[in-house]
Amino acid sequence: MDTRHGSTSPHSRRQRGVTLIELAVVMAITAIVAATAVPDFGAFLAMRRLQGAAANLAADLQFARSAAIAHDRPLRFSVRTNAVASCWIVHTGGAGDCDCAAAAQVVCGAGASAIRSVVLPTADRLSVAGNVGSIVFDPLHGTSSPTGTLRVVDTRGRSVRHVVNIVGRVRSCSPAGAVAGYAAC
Repeated sequence: MDTRHGSTSPHSRRQRGVTLIELAVVMAITAIVAATAVPDFGAFLAMRRLQGAAANLAADLQFARSAAIAHDRPLRFSVRTNAVASCWIVHTGGAGDCDCAAAAQVVCGAGASAIRSVVLPTADRLSVAGNVGSIVFDPLHGTSSPTGTLRVVDTRGRSVRHVVNIVGRVRSCSPAGAVAGYAAC
């Protein structure tokens, strides 16, 4: 009997490492957890895209008002939608002078120029719309005409509304409080 290793039987040696069965069980559990987390992660990303676009829209509305006053010239904030994209544009010129082109870029006609714009391709699953096509900001007082409500909407029906009042101020809300960080409206 060999007693150098402190064991009397070859079956009493300790096992080291992981068996193939244990590894397969761990992999199966990991796959199940990952499969349940992926849809939640997709919803999280969609919500963050909506929140980001809504924040950009509110900031650009404030920018249009401030820039009109600072540069002492009327500026327009226009919302456009076509089959390829929807967009908002801060621009000079008339209400119909700038648009989202088929290549998802902003194009302005003669005499008008885009100062700032955001294009939301339909592939992004977001769109912008409003009850008015264009709001002009007065350079003397910063007032807006007409007043309007602009919405950023995702494909799941969640939206953020930005209400522009006569003095050019913006109030934001989300119907039924569906978007975190916005009051219910």
